Amino acid sequence: MDNEFIKNRMHVTRRHFLGKMSLGLGSVALGSLLIPDLFSGKDDTPFPVGLPHFAPKAKRIIYLFQNGAPSQLESFDYKPLLSKMRGEELPASIRMGQRLTGMTSGQKNFPLVGSHFKFQQYGKSGAWVSELFPNTAKIVDELCFIKSMHTEAINHDPALTFMQTGAQQGNRPSMGAWLSYGLGSENKNLPAFCVLLSRGRGNGQGVYSKLWTNGFLDSIHQGVQFSSSEERVLYLKDPNGRDREDSRKMLDHLAQLNELNYQEFGDPEIQTRIQQYEMAYRMQTAVPELTDLAQEPDHIIKMYGADCLTPGTYASNCLLARKLSEAGVRFVQLYHQGWDQHGNMVGEMPLQAQDVDRATAALIMDLKQRGLLDETLVIWGGEFGRTNYCQGDMSNNNYGRDHHPRCYTIWMAGGGVKPGIAYGESDEFGYNIIRDPVHVNDFHATVLHLMGLNHEQLNFKHLGRRYRLTDVAGKVVKGILA
Repeated sequence: MDNEFIKNRMHVTRRHFLGKMSLGLGSVALGSLLIPDLFSGKDDTPFPVGLPHFAPKAKRIIYLFQNGAPSQLESFDYKPLLSKMRGEELPASIRMGQRLTGMTSGQKNFPLVGSHFKFQQYGKSGAWVSELFPNTAKIVDELCFIKSMHTEAINHDPALTFMQTGAQQGNRPSMGAWLSYGLGSENKNLPAFCVLLSRGRGNGQGVYSKLWTNGFLDSIHQGVQFSSSEERVLYLKDPNGRDREDSRKMLDHLAQLNELNYQEFGDPEIQTRIQQYEMAYRMQTAVPELTDLAQEPDHIIKMYGADCLTPGTYASNCLLARKLSEAGVRFVQLYHQGWDQHGNMVGEMPLQAQDVDRATAALIMDLKQRGLLDETLVIWGGEFGRTNYCQGDMSNNNYGRDHHPRCYTIWMAGGGVKPGIAYGESDEFGYNIIRDPVHVNDFHATVLHLMGLNHEQLNFKHLGRRYRLTDVAGKVVKGILA
């Protein structure tokens, strides 16, 4: 390489230098807007806001999980043939030797039974809805029904765990933890992932902290559970005799000690602990204001129903979910227990539906009137479906339905999904999928996609392997994307 070539390569005009510099400054400015603490010189944000892989359709999620598996045949998947064939045996060509649970494996017969409740079409979309959900019926044109969900799990615990974490075994990060890890929080004073629990009037299945665990991710990504007691986040208040100034001094000294430990041992969980203490300190101011539902206007209270003023009810949690989401919480997970109707379907399911129907519809309408529905993905559904054959005594309507993983219904609204459609279809028996199946892995891939995340790129190396929410499967369900 001769000297003349080097001289030409090194020559930079003033115009060229300033032009290149402006591009660099523009990138710095953009970075500071997208990640406010990127150039602060210190990491004082417990949940650093991450960047999506591409432009997201939704900014946040409210997942109304109906724990125990509501029957699709009594809610949104109308199958009149079952009523016509009431008492007749489920054809072997339809069942195809499907695995049974221990609760019906001893049955000699599998008599078909249709819904005891009437169905009617609603909205411009003509969606079929059971009489048990009159308020949901009014908002069907906002909803995207997925009638072709399926899973491998046939019992509650593995099915619950699968739906929440992408694996049937425990110790995997939950959906909310993955989103916290991938995107962070929009609000420095609140966690990215909050959990709300309620209990209905039906037969309940338990929920466990493993469903909102961080798994092998840093513990800062674990869901923060809200309580139904007067103290909505336990142990958040300062003890008697200590004010916020004392707490601030204590945390500062504790952070110094933890920093010394970190320098000596290098354990990243020490840094996480510091961040969690700081988050708890900021939540002391933010949480009481958010959880004071009595300050909501009268028309909002009327919309959700009087139960919304009773902490721990489904209605209260729906309203709180809206407030948390509006305040910038990335993922709000609501678990409502009581949908396990193996018997007394006719008696129990109306009570369960009554508990959730009004507040669910109110949440959708509330988000829409605030201009938040387009950027908030709302999900409603359970861990699997219910069989089309009877479990128990059909003669006096004291029957129930067993677990059915092969085909069930959930719905989504807002956040980048098509409104007023039904995606997928089950056969006339409501037993097998005949069009557009959606697996749990596909569901997870689609949810991440709506949040601007590629499910194959959002991964974490653990024990020598890269893990992700969708494991080694999953595809985005493009047919429901707006």
